[in-house]
Amino acid sequence: MSGLVLKLAPNERVLINGAVIENGDRRSKIAIRTPNANVLRLKDAIHPDRANTPVARACYIAQLILSGDAEAAEGKRQLLLAIAQLALVFEDEASQTALREARASVEEGAAYPALRRLRELLPQEEQLIQARRQ
Repeated sequence: MSGLVLKLAPNERVLINGAVIENGDRRSKIAIRTPNANVLRLKDAIHPDRANTPVARACYIAQLILSGDAEAAEGKRQLLLAIAQLALVFEDEASQTALREARASVEEGAAYPALRRLRELLPQEEQLIQARRQ
């Protein structure tokens, strides 16, 4: 099977090219054959009210691109800027690798892989915030 394969839990919702799809009562698989389709699992989505940190805001911009709520070129510009700013803060090699890969994905027009890599930084960002509060 080529393309993206989504394995959905019962009643799980996913956004595909702006349309919300809800799975039925059983687990299922959906093959997305269209290249460059915008796909976002709604369980992974960040609510606008929770996009209150630099990493969460970058993730939210990626979500806006995926949902079609941001114009692609402007969203790409904003996301690349956010990633560049995050690269100044996250200095460890694992974070730098995640940011390089996110940037490469954005430059290729692939917002979902960028979102996945950026989400990896959320726990580390939370640790940095907690350390600053102490």
